[in-house]
Amino acid sequence: MSMSITGLGPNTSMLAQLQKMQQQMRMMTEQQHGLRQDLQQNVNKSPVDNGLKANNQVNGINEVKDNAPVDNVGAFANMLNQAFETVNNLQNDSTNKQTRFDLGDRSMTLSDVMIASQKASISFDATIQVRNKMLEAYRTISQMQI
Repeated sequence: MSMSITGLGPNTSMLAQLQKMQQQMRMMTEQQHGLRQDLQQNVNKSPVDNGLKANNQVNGINEVKDNAPVDNVGAFANMLNQAFETVNNLQNDSTNKQTRFDLGDRSMTLSDVMIASQKASISFDATIQVRNKMLEAYRTISQMQI
């Protein structure tokens, strides 16, 4: 299974790039879930499986089914979305404070502006690192052979 990262050029914003990557990851998860269901249906229809089930019931062996919660994908997506919104809010706050300071607002000090600027810079750098790790993981997964 080989998938390329499409639409992630240098001209698009980081948020757009991350949203595109998140959408591609969701599609891959849905495809995997569909393949897993197809495989399970094929296994249930096979005569060999019916014999194994009977042997397992006779021997007292209980089958363990893979019930991977799908909610974790949504929770992870929500967490990422909230993190991106936080970074965006910090950058907007920094810009607003800088503008207010430049216009002569006496309630805004230079230290407030610099602190807001550093917070925005650090959060943006951390987001870039997360994006780089996610892209690396995505490339690794997309190069795996099935």
